Amino acid sequence: MRGAVPIPDAVIRTDHLTKSFGRLKAVDGVSMEVPPGSIFAFLGPNGSGKTTTVYLLLGLLQPTFGSAEVLGFDTVRDPDRIREKTGVLLEYPGLYEKLTAEENLDYFGRIWHLSPRERRSRTRELLNHVGLWDRRQEPVGSWSRGMRQRLAIARAILHRPAIVFLDEPTNGLDPVNAAGFRSDILKLAGQEGVTVFLNTHNLAEAEKMCTLVGIINQGRILALDRPDRLRARAAGNTRVEVEGQGFDDHVLDLVRAHPGVLSVEGTPDHERLTVEMADHTGTGLIVALLVHAGATVEEVRREKANLEDIFLALVRENEAEEEQ
Repeated sequence: MRGAVPIPDAVIRTDHLTKSFGRLKAVDGVSMEVPPGSIFAFLGPNGSGKTTTVYLLLGLLQPTFGSAEVLGFDTVRDPDRIREKTGVLLEYPGLYEKLTAEENLDYFGRIWHLSPRERRSRTRELLNHVGLWDRRQEPVGSWSRGMRQRLAIARAILHRPAIVFLDEPTNGLDPVNAAGFRSDILKLAGQEGVTVFLNTHNLAEAEKMCTLVGIINQGRILALDRPDRLRARAAGNTRVEVEGQGFDDHVLDLVRAHPGVLSVEGTPDHERLTVEMADHTGTGLIVALLVHAGATVEEVRREKANLEDIFLALVRENEAEEEQ
């Protein structure tokens, strides 16, 4: 990132990393550094280049331009060394459904050349961590998706990798299982000292879990910083929630035309209005405008900027720059 201070011991470092498929630039000049021990969220919508970036970092794809290092190894020259020292959970859990949980971890432990004693101790340790020890002798094909995902994260860190890559790990999970999975990741990251590289389009998930956030859209990095610093950057903008009645299309158009208003959204029942403004000083004027237009205002709430606000603002800025 422009103006960023280099991280001497960064475990991931990319320099103008680019991957093109014909005319499509799936990854477009990505430069970033990820420090050890962080939980890094690579945040962006589907199709923004997140998964392609992970494939490049693992050496599964060759860059069109630029370079990348993971744990000091070049992704083109030393992909096997990188894959030896990293754990991966991509779209599918990568488990054998006819095997039990114990048998799955024992099998993958053999692939990683763990000794019989280490396989047994590590299996017990990890299954206890994710709350599956009592179910260890059950075939995993009979389990819920949430349970299989918990076993999959244990599989991914079985060999004590320095980095684990997780690609949309809570997709398809219900809210309870998704919350449990996030808790497992946080707990295991702390206990194992592993760096987590989390691909997600879930803004709330990134905000709850991560110490560092990279925002990507259309293959380009729009921001890379701690969540609190990103929020501080957007502190000048204010989102106001207004509840009442009569917020019809005519009223919305009047608010949109008001100076300092960045966006306006109303609900179909015309009873709630969300206004994003360049600063908080115009809140009273917006309320006065609504009342003068004949709407009824019952409650007004100002909210701090969250990652969703920041992401949408950055995307709008990026699109405006592209149009110029």
